[in-house]
Amino acid sequence: MSQFSKDRLESITNALLRPTSANGVHASTGLFEQVIDGLSAVISARREANTEILRFPPVMSRALVEKSGYLKSFPHLLGCVSCLHGGEAAIRALVESANGDWVEGLAATDLVLTPAACYPLYPLVAARGNVPTQGLAFDVASYCFRRETSHEPGRMQSFRMREYVCVGPPAVALAFRKRWVARAEELAQQLALPYRLAPASDPFFGRVGKIMAMSQVEQALKFELLIPVNSDEQPTACMSFNYHQDYFGTTWGLQTDAQEVAHTACVAFGLDRLGLALFATHGLDLRTWPASARETLSV
Repeated sequence: MSQFSKDRLESITNALLRPTSANGVHASTGLFEQVIDGLSAVISARREANTEILRFPPVMSRALVEKSGYLKSFPHLLGCVSCLHGGEAAIRALVESANGDWVEGLAATDLVLTPAACYPLYPLVAARGNVPTQGLAFDVASYCFRRETSHEPGRMQSFRMREYVCVGPPAVALAFRKRWVARAEELAQQLALPYRLAPASDPFFGRVGKIMAMSQVEQALKFELLIPVNSDEQPTACMSFNYHQDYFGTTWGLQTDAQEVAHTACVAFGLDRLGLALFATHGLDLRTWPASARETLSV
């Protein structure tokens, strides 16, 4: 029987996650968090010199997301923060309604749920002025949200994302991505995880999005490190390596000291997916995991 049988996956997820009343939203157990903490420490240990650390909340400015273009490319994934508005009497009447129609009184605020850890970063960098020719590097993290329609293990609506981001001239950004592809493969080997690296595309919306996805693959702008979690046939993307070219540089007016539009690249680690991949591969008993994985994670 395949190691990815339905019963085995259910036993693993039941040991690691606790369901809530919302699909794709879970509480995590101490066993799962022990491994997530180990992964976070391993990623931090590989941080390059002169990398600035920033941690973002799970919400960000709606105006910044709109300017970034995320709404045009991924409207089906975005979540908006809505609140009750009006005077005390009107709000009280809504929340005490026997018909439960208080939702009808909600109105959008100026906040959205953070869709990717790097999105709040670019306007901050732009506000500082020119980017040095050697580039800038950042270590960012956030709880993120995407309105996923499938809720198989590893495809959560709320999840933790850790990223290293580079802003600089094209050659600097590309070299950054190349280094991190090699480091990520080395990490997967140390963790004794089966994987493959493959060209990929983002889940762009609609017919135009299909053309954008094809272009992304043809230009080799995105790669994913795929690890079996649900099946060998459809492995899960646990890390991604992205070269945005001058998209964010143009959007946010990022200029280098040479007065050229800055390019950006990032490597993203899906911490929850990586944790699930480890347990799906090695089982629930940490004592039986391969020595290299236990030593790397200090578990």
